[in-house]
Amino acid sequence: MFCFVGFQLEEHDLHNLRLLEVQELLNSNGRALTDYSSFPQPDLSNSFKFHKFIIDEINHHKEQMEKLHQSLLQSVTNEQLHVYNKIMATVNSEVGNFFFLYGYGGTGKTYLWKLLSGAIRAKGMIALNVASSGIASLLLPEGKIAHSTFCIPLAINDESLCNINQGSLLAKLLMETKLIIWDEAPIDEGLSCSFLRLLNMV
Repeated sequence: MFCFVGFQLEEHDLHNLRLLEVQELLNSNGRALTDYSSFPQPDLSNSFKFHKFIIDEINHHKEQMEKLHQSLLQSVTNEQLHVYNKIMATVNSEVGNFFFLYGYGGTGKTYLWKLLSGAIRAKGMIALNVASSGIASLLLPEGKIAHSTFCIPLAINDESLCNINQGSLLAKLLMETKLIIWDEAPIDEGLSCSFLRLLNMV
């Protein structure tokens, strides 16, 4: 078993993730692993469809993240610092909680997301940054779209479930995640219920 920043991988999972990385490198040059008969082939089952996402989240350079964190901390406002301290205290106490931060455009929300992400990743922990739209996700550090990240169905009702298999790599990643930042989170009862069930499932 191998461990990256607290995230444990079985040896065969790690082997498969590395094969998928090699596959991506070859694909970018117009080749594939299948071109080399002597090479092992990666497992392309559902449990590995988030391999790039997982590698991105467990492979941060802690020293670089700490430099970014300290740099951002120098310019933080008193209001941002208050929010930062409150969220970090919750993360460090390992007590789950929800925080809703709202403000007009230009009030420094994205700056705060970068500060929090840098603080978490500098400690070798996992912060997932997601947004409800593709454009908003581009403003977040390594931002992803919430629906694809959490496998949220497009049609939401009271019985909706996120399609994440127990024991999958994505489920393991969520269990190790210390902070989820969801920018532009919709105020939707069905989506909220679905997401809460997701947290309970994994």
